[in-house]
Amino acid sequence: MAGRLEGKIAVVAGAGQTPGETIGNGRAMAMLFAREGARVLCVDRVAERAEETVAMIAEEGGTASSLAADVAKAADCAAIVEAAKARYGRLDILINNVGIGGGDGPAHRLEGAAFDRILAVNLKGMWLTIKAALPVMRDQGAGAIVNISSLAARAGGIQLAYEVSKAGVNRLTTSVAQSNARYGVRCNAIMMGYMDTPMAVSGIARATGRPTAEVRAERDARVPLGGKMGMGWDTAYAALFLASDEAKFISGAILPVDGGMGLQMA
Repeated sequence: MAGRLEGKIAVVAGAGQTPGETIGNGRAMAMLFAREGARVLCVDRVAERAEETVAMIAEEGGTASSLAADVAKAADCAAIVEAAKARYGRLDILINNVGIGGGDGPAHRLEGAAFDRILAVNLKGMWLTIKAALPVMRDQGAGAIVNISSLAARAGGIQLAYEVSKAGVNRLTTSVAQSNARYGVRCNAIMMGYMDTPMAVSGIARATGRPTAEVRAERDARVPLGGKMGMGWDTAYAALFLASDEAKFISGAILPVDGGMGLQMA
């Protein structure tokens, strides 16, 4: 089925990616949305990474533009929405894909600065982008928001800040869904398991000084479905469904995209 987002305007926050062997979630979502007919505003804190995604979309004949912005800053979030309106006239889809780690740890080791930084980006940043987008979507009487969460919202123990941030994303999602349903605005989340993305696999390899292949094999072995992690495209196809009119009666859902890992936590 082609053209599932034909005529839609989509913002993908976190559309660039760190260097690595595979495709990241944000880039995959931006590219797939463009393939399905959306015009895409690719947002990233690092301008060059967003521009790379735009170039890849253009090579396939899609329509996209880039914007450098930091979602931890309210003024930048407002600028994202204004750019979408100025360039494309409206805003139909908002994808919140920005997330960070680093410096995290269990409760007895985690430092306050790391906790504040991770929460400011992963949770507050999502709220700020949603806050900026809602007036436009409410005035239109329609809009789809998709937040990228993680199974860390339900389980873990060694990354307190990240886990708390993703638990907050899930509750942010349901709260926004409930308070905006009467305005035609939907809000859902994707709760991801182990994904073979540059940020996850290459990032862990660099942080631990281990070979990428070793990290990948270890993570693959933990996935029940086929013994393989998901890819950025798996996230992208789930987001495509939730953002499309096919999901017009779905709001407040937390959709696991995890190869069955969540079943082990039930």
